[in-house]
Order: sequence, then structure tokens, then C-alpha cells
Amino acid sequence: MDASLLEIFALPFMSRALITVAVLAVAAGVVGLCISFRELEFVSDGLVHAVFPGLVVGSALGGTAGVLPGAVVAALLAAVLFTVLEWRGGVSSDAAIAVVLTGMFSLGVVLVSRQDGYVSQLQDLLFGRLLTVTAAQLWQIVAVAALALIIIACTWRAQVFRAFDPDGFSASGYRPLATDLWLGAAVALLVVAGVQALGVLMVIALLTVPMATARLVSRRFALLVPIAIGVPLLAGVVGLWLAFDWSVVAGASVSPGAIIVLMLVALYVVAVLASLARSRVARARSGSRGAEVRA
Repeated sequence: MDASLLEIFALPFMSRALITVAVLAVAAGVVGLCISFRELEFVSDGLVHAVFPGLVVGSALGGTAGVLPGAVVAALLAAVLFTVLEWRGGVSSDAAIAVVLTGMFSLGVVLVSRQDGYVSQLQDLLFGRLLTVTAAQLWQIVAVAALALIIIACTWRAQVFRAFDPDGFSASGYRPLATDLWLGAAVALLVVAGVQALGVLMVIALLTVPMATARLVSRRFALLVPIAIGVPLLAGVVGLWLAFDWSVVAGASVSPGAIIVLMLVALYVVAVLASLARSRVARARSGSRGAEVRA
């Protein structure tokens, strides 16, 4: 199996796909920590869907080269709208996200339906093209993901303080709106980086599932990001290998991005079961110790 994996990932398109997953795993592991502790999973979902019209417009105006600029504009616009509507619009965050999500996603569907061959384009935008990522696209993904990490690194102290003590954060003189905007921008950029490879319907799993799994596996803060990076890396290797093996051996055309997401969900289920087992063992030990004390 080791030789088989080496041979498979020696192929240029497979190696680029694996590197893409690795880059997104590192960025999602760091940004996902802020998403998880701020409970912004729904915001991430909203950004994933809101970026859709930007992808369509960018693709229509500039072809493949226009996808990234269009996605960046749409994602950053949506991130600002989410934050401003919540802070200044007098509506709840969930309501603001729902309005922007449905409006922009519907706009994207209308725009793409006006183009020739829109069904295949819609499928590509929804499910991604992981195995057809070019060298130029890979460098774009690396650059956008790196920019998201730079934003988080520069605002790390404020982001952690905001997540754990919102009241103390405001009382200390920090600006919550500015901090939220920076986090929204980082999430938006990561969505843009991931959506080219995994598609708008699958990138949400990369932003949320690894960190959710990490929080089930460990309670140590320092281990959360490494675990959240390792989970999608493992899912990426297994998912790409299975997609390649099934397509070559069985002749089945399957989406590698979808298989990777299924692997992520499977790892999360394993973490849930392991957490439940640990809880049962801990309760059993506590009960036996209590019985010994009473005896």
C-alpha cells in the first residue's frame, strides 16, 4: 500500500491536489479555532454560499483567471455585510446571515443560468475541481490562504480575548467591530481559497468539522490546532487515494472532494464515539470509587 500511495501521489495532478488539501488544512486549522470558539459556523456557511455570485461573475468576465478576483470581492462584501447588519442594522446575526446568504446565492444561480452550458458550470462551482487544480491556481490558493493566516496572526491576541471574554474585551478598550471585520475577512479569504478546489457546498466542512473533531479529542488548547490540521490531512490522503482507486479499478467517476468530506465526517463520528466511551469509563470509575468510600 505504501508503494501504491507513493506511485499515485507522484502523478502531477494528484500531488497538486494533495498539496492543495494540505495548504487548506493548515489555514483552516488556525482560522477554524476562531470560528469554533466564537460559534461562527453559520457565518462560515453564509460566506460559502454568498461567494457563489462572485465565482459566476468572475468566470463569465475573465474565465478561469477571473474566478479568484470575483470570489474575493463577493466574499469580502458578504463578510462586511454580515458584520455591519449585525452591529448597525438592528437585526440578529442569524437573520443577517440568512438574508445575505439567500439573496447572494439566488443571484448566483440566476446569473449562471443565463450562460450556455450552465449545468456543467454549476456542478463545477458547487462541487469543485480538486483533480484539475493547475499550478497557477495552486499558487493563488497558497497566496490567499497565507493572507488569511497573516490576518489572524496580526489580530490573534484580540481574537482570543474576544472569544473567551467579550465583556472584558470591550471594557479593555478594544474595538469589537474592527476585530469582527478582520475575522470575517480572514474567513472570507479562506472560503475563496477552498472553494476553487472543493466547491461552495463542501468547503464548509473543512472550516468546521476538523476543529469540532479536535475539541472532542483533546481539551488542551495547544493541541487543538495541530489536531485540526492533521484530521483533514488524513482525510485528504485517504479520500484522494480512494477516488483514484475507484476511478481506475472500478471505472467509477466520483468526486474526490465529496469523498474527503465523507472521511472528515467519519473521523468526527469516531471522535464522538470515543468521547462517549471515555465519559462512560469516567462515570464507572467515579461510581466504583464512591462505593469504596461508602464501604
